[in-house]
Amino acid sequence: MKKTKNMKAAVGKYDAMKLYPIDEAVTLVQEMKYSKFDESVDISINLGVDPRHADENIRITTPLPNGTGKEVTVLVLAEGPQEKEAEDAGADHVGNKEYLTKIKNGWTDIDKIIATPSMMGELGKLGKILGPKGLMPNPKSGTVTMNVSKAVKDLKAGQVELRVESNGIVHVSCGKVSFQKEELVQNITKIYQTIIKARPASVKGHFLEKMAISSTMGPSVLIDHSAIG
Repeated sequence: MKKTKNMKAAVGKYDAMKLYPIDEAVTLVQEMKYSKFDESVDISINLGVDPRHADENIRITTPLPNGTGKEVTVLVLAEGPQEKEAEDAGADHVGNKEYLTKIKNGWTDIDKIIATPSMMGELGKLGKILGPKGLMPNPKSGTVTMNVSKAVKDLKAGQVELRVESNGIVHVSCGKVSFQKEELVQNITKIYQTIIKARPASVKGHFLEKMAISSTMGPSVLIDHSAIG
């Protein structure tokens, strides 16, 4: 890929092969921002796991101390008392059959879907629509639950899902470039600690192999994760 003038200038500010302490890495990412919009800061974590093995197919959630800086649009699919609970908790859309029909017709203008267990039978039939977009609720991510109030509040407060991809990498947003440095450091540290605690017993040798952060338009900076508390 041909580098733009701004990207070349950014790359010239650091060593792409060096492992930086977390606070220095965050500072570099913030200094190398050159776009006019408030870019997201994303983290990539390479794990020594084989997602084909059930116990190594990591999928967990964690709240971030300072949120993600992104407004999350939530749909709750429920019936009865859970509908009122979802509305009171701040869900953007609440309902059941009418939303199943909308999704079947191609509507996916939401960031997250929470569903009660009773809704999953019909919702499961829409897997071909929701699956590729990462919208299918799952008990492991806390989005299939009877406690819809807590689920809505957690998502709205900045809870993120840490899900290993088929190549063994976890990608997740950890904030915005406009955050204070310490806010990003705290968020990244929380993600690191959560991943470490999720280490499967079957994994031998190195579990967390590489960790890097970047802004939406900026280059990737390697983090010396061995120094993170």
